[in-house]
Amino acid sequence: MFMLYIVSYLDRINVGFAALQLNTALKLDPAVFGLGAGIFFIGYFIFEVPSNLIMARVGARIWMARILVTWGIISVAMMFVRGPATFYTLRFLLGVAEAGFFPGMILYLTYWFPAGARGRAVARFMTATAIAGVIGGPVSGVLLQMDGIGGLSGWQWLFLLEGLPAVILGFVTLVYLPDGPHTANWLTSEEKAWILSTLQQEREQVRRYGHNTLRDAIGSSQVWTLSLIYFAVIMSFYGVGFWLPQIIRSFSGLNDLLVGFLSAVPYLACSIAMVLIGRSSDRTGDRRWHVAISACAGVIGLIAAALLKSPAAELAALALAAMGIWGTLGPFWAMSSEFLNGTAAAAGIALINSVGNLGGFLGPYMVGLVLKRTEGFTWALLSLAVFPFIGALVTLAFGRSQKHRIPIQ
Repeated sequence: MFMLYIVSYLDRINVGFAALQLNTALKLDPAVFGLGAGIFFIGYFIFEVPSNLIMARVGARIWMARILVTWGIISVAMMFVRGPATFYTLRFLLGVAEAGFFPGMILYLTYWFPAGARGRAVARFMTATAIAGVIGGPVSGVLLQMDGIGGLSGWQWLFLLEGLPAVILGFVTLVYLPDGPHTANWLTSEEKAWILSTLQQEREQVRRYGHNTLRDAIGSSQVWTLSLIYFAVIMSFYGVGFWLPQIIRSFSGLNDLLVGFLSAVPYLACSIAMVLIGRSSDRTGDRRWHVAISACAGVIGLIAAALLKSPAAELAALALAAMGIWGTLGPFWAMSSEFLNGTAAAAGIALINSVGNLGGFLGPYMVGLVLKRTEGFTWALLSLAVFPFIGALVTLAFGRSQKHRIPIQ
């Protein structure tokens, strides 16, 4: 799962590294690039809930393999972009192809981990986004240096060689990924029985006090509140993720290769933070304060990155912003899955993710619009900082309203 998410996140954000050459080659202005980067999430939004409901019916192995192969093919096809129209079209189709992967994996984790261990499990799984940045920055920088080899531009080599692993891993998934503990050949009969019985007891609790049906999920104020929190976090998550290479180039003036290596620094910092925050959240049983404090750290980092003028200080501030923003994810998804069960879990997790990921459309687009009007990233970063602050406030209010609900076991 970790390997799959590394490839997923890399194929989603590698357009940010490609933009170091792509925008000049195709004459894409910041607003066009921001819209194209974000339009991925419109396709993602439309097909997210149906995809998760299908996975709940046909099983993770087959459905995840299908998702991987189709998104890998479309990711490779990004090398044929010729202007805004093909850029928008392929980014939209990439979102359609990848829809259901992330919420499907979150749902899949609920098949394996009890609530008390889920924060660590989700955080470790989602650390893949940070590791993708650690790996993807230097690798993308190297691939951009292949400019002119075989008659292809560096950005074309990037899309080709970073898209193929998804297709290969799709077939690996079809062979290797079990649909759940009951089909895992590395577990003993006793281990399978323990996992299944423990999770069944939790589902019985949720069945009495939580949400169980599709109607429950769609009509739940908790689901929509969590969607709003996730939207606020994701605005900054992808606002930073898609633009990070260009932000670093703006204050460093370095070449593509060195920008790729420097972009790994914030991702390395947040990969450590995600594991520590997820572990702390499970140990204390707290989700609300871990999400809110992490989001506030992200706010401080974004403001500092906007106002500081030293390249080293700006990079450190971006690392703090990444630690805070990414650090919300483990406790957030543990909190989100604790009151959902059955069909409601499939639909509710997908709904939270799809609505929240509209922030992945608006965040990069907003940065592009602000950048086009101000000719610098100061106001763009300050604008992004507003959203995790809102997310922190809503999280604290949501947590107080949930005190009567099921305790973490």
